[in-house]
Amino acid sequence: MEIAIKLFQFILSISILVILHELGHFLPAKYFKTKVEKFYLFFDPWFSLAKKKIGETEYGIGWLPFGGYVKIAGMVDESMDTEQLKQPAQPWEFRAKPAWQRLIIMLGGVTVNFFLAWLIYSCLSLFNGETYTDLTKFNNGIGVTEAGKKMGFQNGDKIINIDGKPAERLENASINILLGDNVTVLRNGKEVTFPVNKDGVAEVLKQREAKLYITPRFPMIIDSLATPVSQASGLKKGDQIVAINGKQTPYFDEVSSSLSENKGKTVNIEVVRNGKPETIAASVDQNGKLGVGVDQKALANFITDKKYSFAESIPRGFERSIESLTMQVKQFKIMFNSKIQGYKNVGGPIAIVKNMPVDKNADGEISINWAAFWGFTAMFSVWLAFLNLIPIPGLDGGHVIFTLYEMIVGKPVPQKVLENAQTIGVIFLLGLMLVIFGSDIFKIFAGKL
Repeated sequence: MEIAIKLFQFILSISILVILHELGHFLPAKYFKTKVEKFYLFFDPWFSLAKKKIGETEYGIGWLPFGGYVKIAGMVDESMDTEQLKQPAQPWEFRAKPAWQRLIIMLGGVTVNFFLAWLIYSCLSLFNGETYTDLTKFNNGIGVTEAGKKMGFQNGDKIINIDGKPAERLENASINILLGDNVTVLRNGKEVTFPVNKDGVAEVLKQREAKLYITPRFPMIIDSLATPVSQASGLKKGDQIVAINGKQTPYFDEVSSSLSENKGKTVNIEVVRNGKPETIAASVDQNGKLGVGVDQKALANFITDKKYSFAESIPRGFERSIESLTMQVKQFKIMFNSKIQGYKNVGGPIAIVKNMPVDKNADGEISINWAAFWGFTAMFSVWLAFLNLIPIPGLDGGHVIFTLYEMIVGKPVPQKVLENAQTIGVIFLLGLMLVIFGSDIFKIFAGKL
C-alpha cells in the first residue's frame, strides 16, 4: 500500500510537470502559427496507451514514463524524424520561423517550470507557512558527528554564515554547508571562519547523514523506556543524564558519543532525578543505544513557525524558487568533485519513489502529505528547468544555443550539423538514463536503497 501511494505521487507529480512544460512549448508554437503534430505525456515508442487527433495535433499518453514531448513540424527533435526536413521549408514549419520566435518556443518549457515553482512555493508560504529548526535558537551551539568534526566543526559551535550569507535554518544550512566552501562560526566567544573539508563532506554523504551530522545541543532528558533492558536498568522517565563513567555529558550529542564508545558494555550513568544526583549501572547495546527516548519538548524549543501574508508570500515564493535553483546548481560541484564523488549518491526514479513523503497515523494508516507533495513538485519543477537549460543537444538548452548562434552570426547552423548533434545528444541521454536506472537497481541488490 505504501509503495503504491508513493508511486501514485511520483506519477502525478511528473505528469503535472511534463504536461505544463510541454504546454510551455505548445502555446507559443501555436501563437506563432507553427504546426504541432503531436502532444504526448510520456514517450510512445512502437505504441501508445491512448491517443486522439484534434485538428492537426495528435494528443496521447505513451507507455514509457520518462517525460513527454511535443513534435513540432520542421524541427530536429527527439523523434529523429528528418524526412520532412529534406523538403523545402513550409511557412507553418518551425525552421521557417524567425530565430526570435524559435527562441521563445524553445524557452517556453523551462519558463513555465520556473513560474510553476514560484506559484507553488508562494501558495505553500501563504496557506501553510514555514516550519523550520531555527539556528538562532541554538543557545548551546551545535553537536556534530565524527564526519561533521572532519569537516571542521566542533561541538558547541554556533553557525553564523555560510559562504558569507547568514545561516538561519538548519534544514537549509546542513545542505548548503555540504555544497559550500567556507563557514563562519562563533567558537569560544570568537568568530572563526574555516574552509569546509571535502573529505568530511565525502564521509557525510557516504554515511547518508546529510541532515544528521549537525544537531542542536540540548540536555539529555529521558522521555520513555523503549526496551525491556532499559526498563530494568533503573533509569526513569524524567532523568537527566549528566555524566557517563565519570565523564561529563551534559548534552545529548555528548551522551550519544560516549555511548558509541561503550557499545556492548555496562556503564555507570550519573543522572539528576527530582533535583538530586544518582548513579545507575546500565547496559549499552551493540548499536551504542540505551533503549530510551528523548524528551521531544526539548526539540520543540528550536522550532519556529513563520506565517506569511498574501503580499509577503509572493516574494517569498520567488526567494524559495531561487534558493532551490541555486542548490541544484551547487550540487554539480560535489557531484563531480574527485574527493567527494557525489555521483555515487545520485538516485534515479526508483530512489525518488522510495523517498516520496507519506503520512502515517497512530494506527499505521498511510496517507498523502499534500504539503510535502507540492513542495517536492516545486523543487522538481526547478530541477527540470535547470536540467533542460544545460546546453546538450537533445535538451532545450541545446536548441537554445544553436538558435542564439544563428542570431549572433546571422546564419543558421547547417541542417546536417543539427541532425548529427541531435543524434549524439539522444544517445548520450539514453545512456545516462541506463546508468541512473542501473545504479538504482545495483543499490537495491546491494541493500543500499
